Amino acid sequence: MSKPKDINLKHNVEAELEWDPEVNAGKIGVAAEGGVITLTGHVRSYPEKWNTERIAKRVHGVQGLANEIEVELSPGDHLDDAAIVQSALSALAWNLTVPQGCIRVVATKGFVTLEGDVQWFYQKRAAEDAVRNLRGVRGLSNQIGVKTHVRASDVKSKIEAALKRSAEVDSKHVIIEATDGNVTLRGEVRSWAEHDDALSAAWAAPGVTKVVDHLSISE
Repeated sequence: MSKPKDINLKHNVEAELEWDPEVNAGKIGVAAEGGVITLTGHVRSYPEKWNTERIAKRVHGVQGLANEIEVELSPGDHLDDAAIVQSALSALAWNLTVPQGCIRVVATKGFVTLEGDVQWFYQKRAAEDAVRNLRGVRGLSNQIGVKTHVRASDVKSKIEAALKRSAEVDSKHVIIEATDGNVTLRGEVRSWAEHDDALSAAWAAPGVTKVVDHLSISE
């Protein structure tokens, strides 16, 4: 039997999905257990699946999320993999934020993988944003690496300063460990929004090539 807290969380996620016009909430199933939300159902595009997850995560009390939504493209949106790759390469070429010639695109039955290396995390994110909304894409995996060199002490101090400046993150409860370009975040945050803001602050520091997320979300 579901606990009252999970029932309330389920209703809040459903209400948030109903409220947002970017998704068709009638096609989405929501289950809650122990603070973990499971999303099921079918959508017509990958951006709708991605947006459904983003919307659910912003609800207070969501501690984890399993996205089991399936993308069922309408007949007019089906493209062969070669056409998807060409479309993705064109989108990357037109995006001034993405370094030219650094990204490889692989597509398998509509599931796209981005590979290569960039110097900054915002460039990695920009590449994903450029490809996510393309016709024919059923899923997206961003395997782009971030390669740069900065002293670990500088990385840690810059992230600590960024968290202290943030109005959304309680920096006192976030522990930062930095080794070379690898950063580990530990501690407890109050929401998924605070969790994502802490990760964004870590990725924004120069020299960060990997962020390991050991943050927990309080109930």
